[in-house]
Amino acid sequence: MKHLYFILFYIINFTVVSNAAIGQDTLRLTLEQVVDLARKNSIAAKQAVAVKETKYWEWRTYKSNYQPQLSLSGILPGYSKTYQQVLQPNGSILFQPVHNDNSSLQLDFSQTITATGGTIYGTTNLQRFDDFDRNNTLYNGVPYAIGFSQPLFQYSSLKWDKKIEPLKFNESKQAFIESQEQIAVTVEGYFFDLLLAQVNLQVAEINLKNTQQILKVANVKFELGKVSKNEILQLQLELLNAQKAVGIAKRNIEIATLTLRSYMGFDTESSIALVVPEQISRMEVNTEKVLNEAFANRSDAIAFIRRIAEAQRDVAKAKGQTGLIANLTANLGFSNSAATIPAVYRSPQNQQLLQLQFAIPVLDWGRSKSKTKTAQANEQFTEYAVEQDKQTFKQQIITQVTLFNLLKEQIASNAQADSIAGEKYQIARERYVLGDLSITDLSIAFQENDQAKRDFINALRDFWGAYYQLRYLSLYDFEKNRKITY
Repeated sequence: MKHLYFILFYIINFTVVSNAAIGQDTLRLTLEQVVDLARKNSIAAKQAVAVKETKYWEWRTYKSNYQPQLSLSGILPGYSKTYQQVLQPNGSILFQPVHNDNSSLQLDFSQTITATGGTIYGTTNLQRFDDFDRNNTLYNGVPYAIGFSQPLFQYSSLKWDKKIEPLKFNESKQAFIESQEQIAVTVEGYFFDLLLAQVNLQVAEINLKNTQQILKVANVKFELGKVSKNEILQLQLELLNAQKAVGIAKRNIEIATLTLRSYMGFDTESSIALVVPEQISRMEVNTEKVLNEAFANRSDAIAFIRRIAEAQRDVAKAKGQTGLIANLTANLGFSNSAATIPAVYRSPQNQQLLQLQFAIPVLDWGRSKSKTKTAQANEQFTEYAVEQDKQTFKQQIITQVTLFNLLKEQIASNAQADSIAGEKYQIARERYVLGDLSITDLSIAFQENDQAKRDFINALRDFWGAYYQLRYLSLYDFEKNRKITY
């Protein structure tokens, strides 16, 4: 707890110093704000929404396969005026003029049966034939007919789709949440790229100012003969390096700002000044909890189940498309033809159809067996691959939890090291002015102070990177103790 108060005190003081260099027209953004902007405006966010919508309509298409289907088809008109060949009784051919209209309408209804893979259907149709050469009109129709078609000993795509498609849809929903968390992981890196560049510029400008002041003091001491020419040259070199560091830092800020703007989809012309995260996440995580949430929430966990189901489907498909293949069709209805439409529907004649089609391979040189064995081998391979992926998945989470807990402790050490280095540099400056410290020791304190500040920002970067990576791996908000949803 003492370390946490120390960190917050340091960050607040560092932020106050940073704010002094920020102009009035500069837009100040926190890490949370940057993440929110990226989730709303980035190209990656828009792509994720597009993929989500695509998967939704694929799901709707799948669902429609199990709903009743009603369709209207027809030929209106079916007009024809031409010559057609007509085979004569003696085997010769005559070309006769044909001038007619053959129009029709048909209404079909169908409903699939998931359990068996069969289809129940119904139909009604009406056909009108006009012979213009003979001035004759004839109607033909099926007032109604119902039928049933049932594949026998075959693979049923409806049955397997009902098992697999819901997994794919749930997988896509979790993948969308993952894409939002992945955006946070990515933009967090760009955030700290720019933050580190801004800190480097602030440090470089302070160092330039301090070096100029020390050089003035050294010049006075040189005139008094208290320092050597070598020390003056060393300070002049330090001044040139400080000026160079300012230029490099400004260039790096331009590059990092452009990268962050581009990813966030941020089109404002205002300058961006990032705020050092003032609050360190204190969420407590343990490996077992993260693993449970990951296997409950991640798309990968759903994909493990889906991949096994797809492999089992392929085996069933290989078996269903080999050996005996049969299809049973039954149809019962009424049909009639007449000179008028009402007459078609008066006393129609019944029609019946019962048909069993089958095919049995007599000699296929082991092709059917090979297909089945191949599918079974692929199923076994998939089971091994999924088991390996599960182990990798678990190990990744265990490693990330350990890393997160270590980095949380490391921030305190880096903050303390930065404070000590800053105090040591201040003392070194004062001692050098008093003539109690060499230029070499001053340079060392100078470098240690710079490095400590960069190490602290990098420690923050590593911590927040691990934080968002942990959210991504588990899709769980451990601070609010709830699943992540969008």
